[in-house]
Amino acid sequence: MREIIINSEDDTKKLGREIADMAKPGDVLALIGDLGCGKTTLTKYIAEALGATESVTSPTFTIMNEYLSGRMPLYHFDAYRLENGLDMLNIGGDDYIAGDGLCVIEWADKIAEVLPDDSYVIFMEYGDKDGERIYRCTF
Repeated sequence: MREIIINSEDDTKKLGREIADMAKPGDVLALIGDLGCGKTTLTKYIAEALGATESVTSPTFTIMNEYLSGRMPLYHFDAYRLENGLDMLNIGGDDYIAGDGLCVIEWADKIAEVLPDDSYVIFMEYGDKDGERIYRCTF
């Protein structure tokens, strides 16, 4: 597992660009971490690096936002309000997970049982220093 120390928004932007560069249609990125760890901010920079022109916002209440203007679609899920993977399936999430774009899922641990085995995962946590985040990546 690769550990990345995030000390600034520039560090987050750099990681977002790296993820966008490696992403291909059908990939799933699972983000797992506490409130305020940077899940939505990272997704914003991934979308930007993909060329999306839409404003990226947290889909906490809508569950999913689509950004279609980049080099591939970005499907941004927030699973916080879902109980389990069955809830994800009931809202048609499997169509996006197996879709033609990059699927980024915040709070992915809540629906882990329906995620593909080859999903990329980032475990996000607070670091010891003020503003520091530690991201443990499976890629």
